Amino acid sequence: MNLQLNRQTFGDPADKGKVLSREEAASLLKEWVPNERLRLHMEQVGLLMRKWAEEKEQLGPEDQWRWEMAGLLHDADWDQWPEEHCRRIIAELEARHIDPEIIRAIASHGPAHFGVEPETKMDKMLYAFDELSGLVHAYSLMRPGGYDGMELKGVTKRLKEKTFAAGVNREDITDACSRAGITQQELIEFILRHQGK
Repeated sequence: MNLQLNRQTFGDPADKGKVLSREEAASLLKEWVPNERLRLHMEQVGLLMRKWAEEKEQLGPEDQWRWEMAGLLHDADWDQWPEEHCRRIIAELEARHIDPEIIRAIASHGPAHFGVEPETKMDKMLYAFDELSGLVHAYSLMRPGGYDGMELKGVTKRLKEKTFAAGVNREDITDACSRAGITQQELIEFILRHQGK
């Protein structure tokens, strides 16, 4: 399946700062993503993006929502239109005149798949959180206590087991951490502090 987007610019610079309301984003998710597991993944990545914007980037509430929105909608078209993954949500957000930075972050959350290199901090963190968040959640499902008491060493062990959550691309995780300038350990610890709470 060829998911290459074959372009590098997204949205209209005149739309900078324009976002969906929380209600509009929730409505889009409900309509586009019937799969509750996928919706939970997107909500978890959205939460991690918001927390990172707040804690690490020291951004205010408006920018936190921009980051969260990128995470929340990054896989919106995967459920119903996997062969058009990224294309359809990008077209939808461009039609709604959404901030190009949000659209570009979504377009670059899998550079090997979509052919768009993560450039901004928002791009890089969405790429970094996507796969690792999924692996941590998969690990929580096999633990009797779920997220309670989950530790770095347990996640690291699962990360090294290629058969565990086999759909999670370990190379993407390594590449994403390198681009974002953070270690896998830092990223895992951040996810453990916030996801599943």
